[in-house]
Formats: sequence, C-alpha cells, structure tokens
Amino acid sequence: MRLTSPILTADLQTVLAGLLRVVDLVLILAIGFATYWLRNRTVDLSERDLAALAVAGLLSVIYLHMARLYDGERLGRLNVQLVNVAAGWGGVVLTLLAIGYFTKTSANFSRIWFATWFAGTFLMLVLLRMGAAALIEYWRFKGRLQTRAVVLGAGEAGRRLVAYLRQHGSPGLSLLGLFGDSSAGFGREVAGVPERGSVDDLLAFARRERLDEVLIAVPWDASDRLRDWTHKLQTLPVTVKLYPENVDPEVPVRGVSFVGGLPMLDIYERPLSGWDVVVKTVSDWLLAALILIPALPLMGVIAAAIRLDSPGPVIFRQQRYGFNNNVITVLKFRSMRNDPAPADTVPQATRDDPRVTRVGRFLRRTSLDELPQLFNVLAGQMALIGPRPHAVAHNREYAEIIDGYLGRHKVRPGITGWAQVNGLRGETDTPEKMRMRVQYDLFYIDNWSPLFDLKILFLTPFVGFVHRHAY
Repeated sequence: MRLTSPILTADLQTVLAGLLRVVDLVLILAIGFATYWLRNRTVDLSERDLAALAVAGLLSVIYLHMARLYDGERLGRLNVQLVNVAAGWGGVVLTLLAIGYFTKTSANFSRIWFATWFAGTFLMLVLLRMGAAALIEYWRFKGRLQTRAVVLGAGEAGRRLVAYLRQHGSPGLSLLGLFGDSSAGFGREVAGVPERGSVDDLLAFARRERLDEVLIAVPWDASDRLRDWTHKLQTLPVTVKLYPENVDPEVPVRGVSFVGGLPMLDIYERPLSGWDVVVKTVSDWLLAALILIPALPLMGVIAAAIRLDSPGPVIFRQQRYGFNNNVITVLKFRSMRNDPAPADTVPQATRDDPRVTRVGRFLRRTSLDELPQLFNVLAGQMALIGPRPHAVAHNREYAEIIDGYLGRHKVRPGITGWAQVNGLRGETDTPEKMRMRVQYDLFYIDNWSPLFDLKILFLTPFVGFVHRHAY
C-alpha cells in the first residue's frame, strides 16, 4: 500500500504563500535594523525609529495582502508578482511619507536610513519572489502542484462533468477516474478517463493513491444516493464537492451562501459594498482635491489658450452614462471647433481629424482635456479611477453588440482606468477594440482593491495619459 504525506503536495503553494507572509514581515524589519546599523553602527534605535519600523511592518501586512502577493495561483507568475511588489511596497512608502508630512515629523528621521531601507527591502522582496517562482516551477516539473481528483457519479451527470472538465479544466487538474453505483462499467473510459467501480471501490482507491478531491455529480432528485455517498466519504481526508447538475457551466457561480439555513449559489455580488464604498469614495475625494489644488494654475493657462486659439466656450459638456446607467454631464476642456453636433450620433475623433483645434490636439495627446472631470469626482458623479464613461449614443450602440457591456456601470466611471493603462485608449473603430476595453473594465470591477487603484494611478502618468492613439 502506498502511503502519502498528511500535507498533500497539492497544498504546497498554499503553504508557500503562508511562509512568504512571515518571511516578508521578518525581512522588512530585519533590513530596517540592518540599514540602521550600517548608517549609525548601532542597533540601539530610538523610540521614534522603533515606532516607524512598527508602523511600516503593520502597513506591509495590509498593503502586501491587498496587492494579492499571496494568492496561490499568482505565486508562479513572476511578472505579476514583480508589479504587485512595486505597488504594495510603494504603497507602504507613500503612506509613511504622507504620515511624516502631515504630522510634521519627517525631518526627525534620517533620509539616508529610510532610502537604503526602502531600496534594500524592495530588492530583497523581488529576489524572494524570483526564488518562489523558481521553486514553483520545480514543483510543477515534478508534478507536485496537480490537484488529483475523481468524479463520483457514473450516470449521465457524471459523464457530462468528466467530458466538460477534460475539455475546459485547468492544466493543474488531473482526473484519475470515474466512480458510480456499481462495478459494472469497470474498465471502460469516458473522454479518456477510466471507470473504476463503485463508491466502495473509491474508498479503497483513496487509501492506496494520493487523492485531493472527490467531485460528486448526481441529479437533484437523487437525495438518498447523495446522502449515502457523503456518509461513506466522510472518513476520507479529501475535499468533497457537489456539482449542481442543473446549473449551466456558463452561469458565473461565485460562491455559496446560506439564506434561512438553505444553501444558495452566489451568481453576482455587489462590486462595492460596506466599508469598500466608504474607502473608495473618500480616497477619490481626497486624491481629486490634492491633484486639483496644484492643477488650478495650469487649468487657467489652458483656458486662456483655448479662448485665444478658437471661438467658443472653454468647457465642453457631454451627456454620458454613469453609475447604474444614469446619465451624467461630463466636463472636458474643449478640444474641437464649436460646430453644431449631429442630432443622433457622436462621431469619434480620428487621426488628423479636421475638427480638432491646434491647442486641442496637444490637450488630447496629453489627456489634459480631462482635468475638469476632477470637479465631476468632487461632485460624486465620477471616480478618479474606474471604467471610462462613453457618450450616450456610443453606449446604446455597443450595448446591443457586446455581451456584458452595461456591466461597466456597476461602479462610478473614472478619469483613468485599467483599460487605459493597458493601452486601450483613443478611437474604437471596431467592435473588437471596444470588446477588449470592456473586458479590462469588468476585470477591474471584479478585482477592485485600494491597492489596485493605487497601481493604476501610479501607471497613469506613464502609459495612461500620453498615448499614440489619443487623437
């Protein structure tokens, strides 16, 4: 009989993520002490310096978690890890600087110590992720990260589940067999997966082979059979999951909750609720105000340039769809001639568009025409970061041809967003371009976090505003 470790090898990634949490915190504090010693030749830190280390440690626990640095599926994706390390640790640094600025205590700390501490920690966090990624690649090569599963339910439901998983399952899922009510079909195959007998055969199989999951597939009305199977499976050290046969695989099930004691499949959830709404709203207001104050003189210069360049108003107002598909008035600096707009359409700007003024061409290239939308943010109509709002006519057009398009309005629209920092700006002259933009917007909504916003905000000046497709 083959004996298996009580720590299943499929859980190695989870164990590694837990270790990284501890190692990250130890590294941050240890490098803080080490760089202090290099600077002062002593580790006798003052209470003030110890407090700074403690705050940095607390912030790192929060920010690195929000950066999703410990998600098991992301540990092996080095490029994602490096970006998230920069965002997470950068958030810690910016928060410490903000605390020092607003409390007027930044002058009490050694700038050389802080700079070497921050740089040294970032370097070690990067090297640690490189080592973790190499270790995961080694585990994959050895086959230790596979989830070894069987399907219980050799009827039509079980066969459909096997066929679907063989076609759509992840590379990390290894189907070892199909079990059912009896041993009558022993030796046959379904989509290349062998039938291995009854539930009693499954119990014997699980005791001689490493098994991680049992996936039960039975019709809804087979309650007696399900009760018998789950009773027998309770002795096995495996995860048991129930496949709801009548639920189409395309339905986006997000989890299970209980209503009145009854299990319910969660299909959609509010993207922002509770404290998330408060954090998002307050951070948008504060950041918009902080950006607006130094931007006001520049906005005055832009307004004067527009008036000198062409006749017409300085501010362009356009009806666009906002949160929950409600129409809002979006403000922009006017970048085109003040021609009468067509009644039913809103032609998009194209390369060398004759409607664009000389000043307007520069404003659109640099996205400075979007600055007045900071007032939309302060008015609560927009967010600093979110899906870009589109003209009413464009919304109606694309909602009819792109599945899920109107899902962009589950949050407030933003001045910049995840699609923009990924290069999806400017003219959308084909449905495919808009479809790609929508996919990025929906990903942002499903994965929102304060650190995700910080990451987008950091990338925006480099890749989100200035772009060759911004006509």
